[in-house]
Amino acid sequence: MSSPHTPSPAPNATVIRVGRRSAMTGLPCSIVLMVIGAVGIFGIVLVAMGKQKGEATVTGFVGLGFAVALGVLGVILFVPFWANRRSRILIDHTGLWLEKGDLRNVIPWHSLAGVALYWSEFGRNGKIYSLELYPNGPIDRDDPILWGLVRDEEPLHPGLPHVRHRIVLTAPNQGPVVEAVLSHVPQIWLGESQRPAGHIGRPDLRGHRERTRGRTR
Repeated sequence: MSSPHTPSPAPNATVIRVGRRSAMTGLPCSIVLMVIGAVGIFGIVLVAMGKQKGEATVTGFVGLGFAVALGVLGVILFVPFWANRRSRILIDHTGLWLEKGDLRNVIPWHSLAGVALYWSEFGRNGKIYSLELYPNGPIDRDDPILWGLVRDEEPLHPGLPHVRHRIVLTAPNQGPVVEAVLSHVPQIWLGESQRPAGHIGRPDLRGHRERTRGRTR
């Protein structure tokens, strides 16, 4: 869908720092969980060394184990938040650009048959959004930047392809993204549509591994 060798975004491109927004909330939460885990590990070490006063109870061990589990969860959450902290979306007359660290690629407007905004309920009062980019031709399912955005689902309207790119957006950044898209390609805008809860889905990790493994043989 796009070449691995792309020019740079225009100087006046709209920039949405999606990684920074997520990191500002996700990193502190993950650090708190890691601290709780460290306390749990420290408690287990004290018990193992026999330095804890009094008798260790089953409830105490369960509590320490739960703390360690929270710490592990904190590490699991910290890694992607940190890795994606510099991720950006840039939108200009050429298309929609995605940057992750030193990697960058563009989904050109001329390669799209339509663009839509999906949203679904998240929690009690929240919403989670996604920008759906329907191609007018085949796409590379294993592009280093874009493969994780590929979804294969029923399209919004008959005639649109099943395979498309889905970019997850939060409430604060969906407005600027939609506004920028409409300023450049209003003719392919398909509107907004509510989807069932959990519509974001997951990348085809297994398929990605199988296809990339086959290419290296």
